[in-house]
Amino acid sequence: MSVEVRDVTHVAGGVTVLSEVWMTAAAGTLVVVAGRSGSGKSTLCHLVAGVGAPSSGRVQVRGRPAHPAPAWSVVSLLPQRLALVPELSVAENVAWPCRLAGRRVPEGLLDGLALAGLAGRAAKDTSLGEQQRTALARALAVVPAVAVLDEPTGHQDDANVDRVLQALRAATAAGTCVLVATHDERVLDVADAVVRLEGGRVVG
Repeated sequence: MSVEVRDVTHVAGGVTVLSEVWMTAAAGTLVVVAGRSGSGKSTLCHLVAGVGAPSSGRVQVRGRPAHPAPAWSVVSLLPQRLALVPELSVAENVAWPCRLAGRRVPEGLLDGLALAGLAGRAAKDTSLGEQQRTALARALAVVPAVAVLDEPTGHQDDANVDRVLQALRAATAAGTCVLVATHDERVLDVADAVVRLEGGRVVG
């Protein structure tokens, strides 16, 4: 398994955000973590991405502890706060992890996300939806073992949701385990597996 979450409970600010969560995700699959706002989706994503360690239980990526965060080529992250470098161009933002890993941006990635025409534009001069797709492309460009994506369709219109879904499927076809936190039914419809959270617990 690319991702294993075993009996994870997590407390933040004195509040139990996740309780006894178990889940697995295999290479080349699209797994959705679904639930309402406040259900613990983002927290689970952050733990898988190695942003923090769980209060108890284990989170492993490719058989090793997820925390501290491994190289971007192992686990990449699309956070809700996109963390682009505003002065860099769209293409430069996307290519940054590839440069660090000694790889090239996959052919067609920018075009598939309707970013090719914006490649030379500074990220700060693009719309929020374009910035989100830029951050998604950055997360997928290095073809990581695991891509953790928090609400990747949150700022997209219908046409661009289709582009995002195509990019996710291309990533799984390349062997990436794609873990998506969302309540967007369009993403759930194409998922290989769905983990539903309610009040920090897996249900159903």
